[in-house]
Amino acid sequence: MASVRIGAVGYLNARPHVYGLERSPRFDVRFDVPSKCADLLHEGETDLGLIPSIEYLRGPAEAPHTYRIVPGVSIASRGPVASVALYTPKPIREVRSIALDTSSRTSVALVRILCAREFRIRPILYSSGPRLDGMLAMADAALLIGDNALFLDSESQPGGHSLEKIDLGEVWTRMTGLPFVYAFWAGRPDVLTADDVVALQHARDEGITRIAEIAAGCFSDPRHQAIGARYLRDNIKYDLGADERAGLELFYQYAAEAGAVKTAQPLRFY
Repeated sequence: MASVRIGAVGYLNARPHVYGLERSPRFDVRFDVPSKCADLLHEGETDLGLIPSIEYLRGPAEAPHTYRIVPGVSIASRGPVASVALYTPKPIREVRSIALDTSSRTSVALVRILCAREFRIRPILYSSGPRLDGMLAMADAALLIGDNALFLDSESQPGGHSLEKIDLGEVWTRMTGLPFVYAFWAGRPDVLTADDVVALQHARDEGITRIAEIAAGCFSDPRHQAIGARYLRDNIKYDLGADERAGLELFYQYAAEAGAVKTAQPLRFY
């Protein structure tokens, strides 16, 4: 049986999901930023991807909306996520432009939704590399995601700015009462066996028992190790249960209404 080509996110929050998979002959794992994981899956270069949740609604050009989701497994938060945030020196109601780290298209869609529904602003949106000083030179606020956002609070902020950090996971849960799902395993319907699904769920289960080990393996700085372990333990949620599915469906509805995708689609599972 051929191995399953997996595209996984290189950020810390994905590491519990791939625990042990690199040692399995069944899975061939590569790591990229979330948007690249989605592109590889859409292009058929991988069989399964830990993709930004918004990308489920896009799919391959020749057969959109055909993906299936690995049940029970996601990268989610219920409240503050710490690693997806807007940074701004201004009150959010005065923000007229936002520079976006486009590494995760889900976070970009979430910004659009929150601007319309919660912040009540209509900013100009710019794409940018994830360098906060350069982003704030071009815009009133900046979206950072992943490890860049997670560790920024523990380091001196560029340019001596006094910045407000607006945690988008916290804002979403305050607005909806639901978790927010950032990513999950998705692929074409025929690429996984029932045993593969169990193996992916088991990898997640093993990974969340090894949080300190995972954080220590990702970072040499003891301060970053401590922050990373606390983040994986307290901020990130790993399930895709009823509440997460409800949050995901509401996100899809709002994303369609905001024009981030053409239409919402039902969740389909392996």
